Parts: sequence; structure tokens; C-alpha cells
Amino acid sequence: MKQFLSFFLLFTVLQGFSQHDHHQTKVDSVKPKSPRTSSMEMVGNNHVHIDYGSPSVRGRNIWNGLVAYGQVWATGAHKATWIEFSEDVTINSKIIPKGKYGFFTIPDPKEWTIILSKDWDMHLADDYKLANDAIRLKVKPKKSKNLTESLTYKVTSFGDKKGKVSMSWEYLTVSFDFENK
Repeated sequence: MKQFLSFFLLFTVLQGFSQHDHHQTKVDSVKPKSPRTSSMEMVGNNHVHIDYGSPSVRGRNIWNGLVAYGQVWATGAHKATWIEFSEDVTINSKIIPKGKYGFFTIPDPKEWTIILSKDWDMHLADDYKLANDAIRLKVKPKKSKNLTESLTYKVTSFGDKKGKVSMSWEYLTVSFDFENK
């Protein structure tokens, strides 16, 4: 009988731990609505890495709704998006030294401004300063018939020297080309 009671107590305690672990797993498995993610690609010897928060459309009005036209946007959710080049690159004939840069945009219906800022570590665009811009590019947004539900960055390699960075969300894509120095 004593052995049975010991076994019963041990079983009850272990059952309690098991239920607690099961509950904890359920809580931990809830997916964030704008998960932090990244996109990477080797372009020759240049490792290009983009880190960003990826919000979803979820039926919302994105352009000039959730994301205002004419204002600096962190081009992702929560913490500002950043891009890192492991080698110097040339963008629009300007040399951009290797390193990390904040990736910001100013959306507009016909033309977007893409900004790489020397200041990359901030919440959204709260501390953005024009004086820290490494480069500004004017690009035309491309419309698509296919919905990109979650904001997505992509780095594409075109051989050892040339690459493209693109950001797609909802029915729009903006991009810029770069070349390894």
C-alpha cells in the first residue's frame, strides 16, 4: 500500500508538470502578427543581409491608410528595417561603404524615395534624421495582380558583381540595383 501511495503521488506530481508544460507550449506557440525575419544572399563575395518586421495585410488599407504617403516609413513593423553589405557597393554611381544602414522609404502613389541611413538602430522612424542619409533614390513602384500578404524583402544576385534589393507588400514592389565595388 505504501508503495502504491508513493507511486500515486509521483504520478500526480508528474501529471501536474506535464499539464503545465503543455499550457506553456500553447502560449509560446502563438505567432506574432508582425514577426521579425530576414532575407540574405551572396552577391559574389558580398553577403547582403536585411532584417525586418514583416506585417501582414490582413484585409487592411495599406497605402495612404496604414502607411501614410509623403512620410518617412521604417519599411517594416516595430523596430526599423536594416540592411548590411559585407563589401562596399555602388548605388546610382555613389559608393556606399560596407556596413549596416537603416532602410527607410517615403511612399507616394507615383514615386517612392528609398533611403539608406547611417542610423540603423531605432524604433520605427522615431529618431530618423535627414542628416544621417547615406543615399536617397527615387524609384517607381511596380503594381502586381498577385497579393503579397506579408511584407517581404528579397536580395537577388545577378552574377558576381550585380544585385537587386526589392520590397513587396500588398500589390506593390519597389526595388533598387547595386554593384559590388
